[in-house]
Amino acid sequence: MTPDARNSRPRPPRTPDGTLPELASLSELAGMVRDSDEELFLRWSHGPAADSGTSIDHESGLEMPGLSATVLDAPAWWTRPPTEWLARQIHKYAQLGAEPGRYGWVLTGRQVARGVDHEPLLDKVVPIARLGEPLVREARHVYETRFQVGRDSRSPP
Repeated sequence: MTPDARNSRPRPPRTPDGTLPELASLSELAGMVRDSDEELFLRWSHGPAADSGTSIDHESGLEMPGLSATVLDAPAWWTRPPTEWLARQIHKYAQLGAEPGRYGWVLTGRQVARGVDHEPLLDKVVPIARLGEPLVREARHVYETRFQVGRDSRSPP
C-alpha cells in the first residue's frame, strides 16, 4: 500500500505506566505490519524519549534531517513469508540493541530523505511498540536457519 493510500488508524495504547506495548513474536509483528494503514519502520535506540528527532552520520559528523530507520514492509519482489523478511530486517541491525538500555521499536513517520546507507530518514515520528526479547531471539533463529548467512555476490553458486 502506498503511503498516500494509508489512513490513520488508532494505534495500540501505551501501557498504564506510559511505556510502549511489547511485541512478543514475529507473527504478532507481521500482523501489525499487514494491518497497518501506515508504513511501519524499525529503529534501534534508547527509545523514543531519548531520540532528538534527527540522527547523526557518525563518520562525517553531519546531522541528518530525520531519524534513521529500517523498512518493515516487504517489497513486492519478496515472495518468501513476511516473517522471514522481518527476521532479516531485525537481525540486520540487532547489534545496535546490544548496548544496555537500547532496544528495537516500531514507528511510523514521514520519510524526508535517505541516509548514507540509503535508509529512510523520518520526521513526524510516532512510536507504536517495542520488540520484546523473545521476538528478537525468534528473529535471530529464523535468520540463522532459513538464510544462507554470510553468502554474497562473491560466493560460489
